Amino acid sequence: MQTEFILYVANQEKSKYFYEELLNLKPSLHVPGMTEFQLSERTKLGLMPENGIATILGHSTPHPNTGNGIPRCELYLKVKNAEDYIQKGIQLGAKMISPLKQRNWGDKVGYIADTDGHVIAFAEK
Repeated sequence: MQTEFILYVANQEKSKYFYEELLNLKPSLHVPGMTEFQLSERTKLGLMPENGIATILGHSTPHPNTGNGIPRCELYLKVKNAEDYIQKGIQLGAKMISPLKQRNWGDKVGYIADTDGHVIAFAEK
């Protein structure tokens, strides 16, 4: 099974740059309407413009841009040197949500929000 998480973004190019720099990864796919980053052998992160998915979804759901900044899920990434990722995210325009600290589930985790308000957690053991 391959898994892809797709974030709806206001500006595909701006978000591509943000994640490219933050994760130090080049997109495995970058075409109008979709950018993908290969996070692991079986996991991808996709970026899709809000207007593109709104066209697909039609009037069945609210337009994604009406939910900007409302936390609905998080991207939880286990990395080495989580603080470095958090600081890099801040430098790229992310907002600090919660600093890196030991959490009661055993991971040391810090939270930021990307430029569209998506919550990103950087975790380490």
